[in-house]
Amino acid sequence: MLKDSYAKTKIFLLLIGLLLFVSCEEKPQMETSSDLFAMDTYITLTAYGGESQNALIVAKEKIYELESLWSVTDSQNEIYAINHNNGFQMAISDETAEIILFALEMAHKTDGALDLTIYPVLTAWGFTTETYRIPNEEKLALLLQNVGYDKILLEDNQITVPKEMQIDLGAVGKGYATDVVADVLKEHGVTSALIDFGGNILTIGSKPDGSKWRVGLKDPIGSGNIGVLEIADLSIVTSGGYERYFEGDDGQKYVHIIDPRTGKPVQNGLSAVSVIGSDSKVCDALSTALFVMGLDEAILYWRENKDFEMILITEDGEIHITERLTDSFTLSENYGFKKVNVIKI
Repeated sequence: MLKDSYAKTKIFLLLIGLLLFVSCEEKPQMETSSDLFAMDTYITLTAYGGESQNALIVAKEKIYELESLWSVTDSQNEIYAINHNNGFQMAISDETAEIILFALEMAHKTDGALDLTIYPVLTAWGFTTETYRIPNEEKLALLLQNVGYDKILLEDNQITVPKEMQIDLGAVGKGYATDVVADVLKEHGVTSALIDFGGNILTIGSKPDGSKWRVGLKDPIGSGNIGVLEIADLSIVTSGGYERYFEGDDGQKYVHIIDPRTGKPVQNGLSAVSVIGSDSKVCDALSTALFVMGLDEAILYWRENKDFEMILITEDGEIHITERLTDSFTLSENYGFKKVNVIKI
């Protein structure tokens, strides 16, 4: 009788141990995703772990809030108000002041290759309305008189933009918003996420299985991906002439990225610039600025700073990649014949 009781007790304890083992096993993190259209682009948010469902709800609300502040064409928001304030000083919100200050700092760091005052020139070329045209030299010269980030006065939350000048946050807005979304997700305990903000990619941590995220790099000349970059806790932003352009009556191709020094679309042999770093807003700003600079100047800028990585693709299909990316970048099968030029420090 004692033996039976002992045996039953032993079996019971084994069962309890088995249940405890199963309950203590790490459960797979559930995927939560959400899609939306805002800031003139399609956005996909995918998160794992933490309060991911609530996090995405808050993140979407934040995106819409930022859009309501920064749209150039919405008469109810702050950027529109700044552009139509006839040169008078006006008060702006903390977030608008912060992003404008960031844009001004990046303009200074890139020696004006990035300039938030280029909007009237973009309009003259038709890139803001898709009514494309080639403005004459006299028109461009007149518009360039009112281009120059250093003419903007920003002190605390008070801004003054000269009467004939207009600003646009198109080169930094998506990147800035991406960083804000990442902060929201982290605050809700999300440890693994992929944010696709209209092609601006930011990853939080690694994938749920511990592997790195695989991000395809679009071929700016043909179709498909030219290669794959493996990243974790990083952002990658690409700017290129293949995104928006038109062909003029003169047969030339005119891309939507304007050189603030000339007022004309960039024509320097670059086809795409991808910047990889920890802050999406910095990647966003630099992808535009480096595209404006051109291959040689972009390489020089990287060597002087070295706080980001980049992949440059020229119009003739050459690939240039900073050396710290060589172990994480792989050419797609169809592009294995291409030579990858490594940019060394």
